[in-house]
Amino acid sequence: MNNSVRNTARLLGAGLRALLVLTVVCGVVYPLLVTGVAQAAFHDKANGSEVSSQGKVVGSSLLGQRYDKGKDKEGNPVPDLRFFQPRPSAGLGSNKTNGVNTQYDLQVSGASNLGATNTDLVKAVNERKKWVSETYGVAESKVPADAVTSSGSGLDPHISPEYAELQAARVAKENHLPANTVRQLVEDHVDGRVLGFMGEPRVNVLKLNIALKDLVKGRG
Repeated sequence: MNNSVRNTARLLGAGLRALLVLTVVCGVVYPLLVTGVAQAAFHDKANGSEVSSQGKVVGSSLLGQRYDKGKDKEGNPVPDLRFFQPRPSAGLGSNKTNGVNTQYDLQVSGASNLGATNTDLVKAVNERKKWVSETYGVAESKVPADAVTSSGSGLDPHISPEYAELQAARVAKENHLPANTVRQLVEDHVDGRVLGFMGEPRVNVLKLNIALKDLVKGRG
């Protein structure tokens, strides 16, 4: 009986010591080591790829956001055409009354999962195409795909150079800037393919709008 008690006590003691050691190593030492390496080697990425303007963090280069000037009578956001607009955000979201994310809400990231022949998707694309055509004065046939469709996450921070260039003339007019100046601004913010061959050329909307804002301020 005494041997049984001693063996049990020894096993419990060994288990508690192992628990303590593993807790310290896995719960304290390892997280601190990984955090330290990340902060030292990848400080910007480790902190969310923050983008600052005039000393304030205004967003992340990895997450899209809207540029609105308020809402209409029905509560829908009204785009502020002084700024370049992002692509639509149409991820599913259970906390939305209509089940669709139209606000770049981080809590409802995701795709709509609607097929190409879905009537709701076709209607939304046609409505968006008409809006882009009328707003920026181009033929509907020249509206790029990313202007009327959302990304898989619904949070894409980029648009195509074609969509940015399409908006340039209207943005220039709204800000009383020469159209060529704004077009050059777009060209300066085109990021090429990753490693020269992966993906497509793209424009980060947040960074482009920050540069635009600085340009307007500099001419004011």
